[in-house]
Amino acid sequence: MKPFLYIGLLLIVLTTSGCWDRKEINDLAFISGTSFDLTDDGKYILSHQIPIPSTAQAGLGGGGRQETFFVTSATGRNASEAFQKLQKKTSRTLFTSHRSLIYVGESLAKHGIEDILDVYTHDPRQRLKTYIIVVKGGEGRELLQIKYPFEQVPTEAVKEMEALGSGLSVTLRDFFLAASSEGISPVLGVIERDVSSEGRKENKRLFKLGGSAIFKDFKLVGFLNENETNGFRWVTNRMKYGVINASLPEDDGTLGVVLVNAKRKITPEISGDKIKFKIQLQGEGSLWENNSPLDVSLPENLRLVQKAFEKSIREQVLDAVSKVQKQYKVDSVGFGQEIYRNKPKQWKTLEEQWDHKFPDVDVSVEVKLNVRGTGMAGAPLQLKEKEIKN
Repeated sequence: MKPFLYIGLLLIVLTTSGCWDRKEINDLAFISGTSFDLTDDGKYILSHQIPIPSTAQAGLGGGGRQETFFVTSATGRNASEAFQKLQKKTSRTLFTSHRSLIYVGESLAKHGIEDILDVYTHDPRQRLKTYIIVVKGGEGRELLQIKYPFEQVPTEAVKEMEALGSGLSVTLRDFFLAASSEGISPVLGVIERDVSSEGRKENKRLFKLGGSAIFKDFKLVGFLNENETNGFRWVTNRMKYGVINASLPEDDGTLGVVLVNAKRKITPEISGDKIKFKIQLQGEGSLWENNSPLDVSLPENLRLVQKAFEKSIREQVLDAVSKVQKQYKVDSVGFGQEIYRNKPKQWKTLEEQWDHKFPDVDVSVEVKLNVRGTGMAGAPLQLKEKEIKN
């Protein structure tokens, strides 16, 4: 009888047990994007962008374009309190694991973001691959409301822009690694309203990635513009793709190249109290625009073109380094990290005084760019033969 008894008990267990913490998909509200802003009295404004399920859209009925997402907000003394307030006015369980983007309003970034980041270090449901971006000149909750023509949920558009690699893309993981590392301060990407679309109706307004945000002690201290950010991406080895523009001497035209490969090497040199960094940059690109009278298929002209591009890159890098060095006085580039990795003994003596040493270190930049595809480009086709410079 015992075997039959065991089989009966097993059947009872199998038919009555289940996942006690299982959540049905219809019970979840998938958060696609989040923003943090600051009230006048120092509280946090937490906002979520939540896609509306297709079944719910069908139930709305009516004509015209149906809403594909909604934004809900709440204030709190910390992120957890604001989140609980949002949950109390949401009919489904707020689900964060699908979130791809976090906006930080400029005023909060200047105030400091250390407190809002703490929640992401404790909750395993938070994805460290989530992009985090500073909203220049505005609040994050405003950007969450802007509709985007190509995507049903606007944060998906920003996610795709970041994935293209045309701007400075920083995830929570990137930020935490930089903040906890020796000899480097973290940076964030920047997003802002597209000024050219401000005259349109609200659902036709757009946003754009632009520049980078420099942080010190978790507080925003300033911005780099788009050209400076290109230089910053070069010197921090983030320049995997980009478009480089250059002007020829004596206003003889402009050229553009699409970068397809880039490498960076930084060598610290320490002699007594003097500290110097040698930055060596190498890259390959394909010529995609030639607004000059040069026939770039000729070796002599090609050398002239390559020198123009190398000069443009060098200026971008030096502008970026100079701004973080002289104006913001914060090592966002990671020069200190290079000393820590390559000269650990010297770093032990420099570590405590690095904030004071960094603004005065010498920096040199060498650039070597190989421009390809010039044989197919030649001279601009619209020029007459006598106008072409050989």
